[in-house]
Amino acid sequence: MGETNYLELRLGDVLARIAASDQSPGGGSAAALTVAVAAGLVAMVARCSHGSWSEGPGVAAQALAIQERVMPLADTDARAWDEALTALRNAGDTDSGGDFELERKLELAAAVPLEIAQLGADVAALAALAGERCEGAYHADAAAAAALAAGGARAAAHLVRANLAVRDGDERLRRAHVSEQAALDAAERALRLIR
Repeated sequence: MGETNYLELRLGDVLARIAASDQSPGGGSAAALTVAVAAGLVAMVARCSHGSWSEGPGVAAQALAIQERVMPLADTDARAWDEALTALRNAGDTDSGGDFELERKLELAAAVPLEIAQLGADVAALAALAGERCEGAYHADAAAAAALAAGGARAAAHLVRANLAVRDGDERLRRAHVSEQAALDAAERALRLIR
């Protein structure tokens, strides 16, 4: 993968890299970018409702702060996954550090999507709030933001489970599930407003 910064690429180039046969970027990077897009939509909805929603600017600022936190995770996740795959390939090599190195790399590959899932849940909650308080013309955008954030959180939570597959009692699995469920609940709340 090298030291590619996906945030400096054109959107078409990022999508082409995701679709390529290289090992990264993959699902975690896509989830991070999805949550970032959702956060941007929340900020737009909140800003466009300034006339009727006094807390809108504060919600927009929160959404943009989350966006700034989640965007770099697209690169971080790609690097962590590349390192985990390399460790998986070298798992039988006694000179590479063996099982300890593999476990350490897989744990990092789970830590990044866990953060993405948590941020996705935060964005979905903000989107649901925005949907309830925004001007009527923006309800559909708030619902779209909530659905995107929930999708990103769910995808990221799945990656946590995949990277920690044999550790059913792991606290990170519980936190991933909690984030996923919170995001899905918030999305459902937002979607009810446009049904």
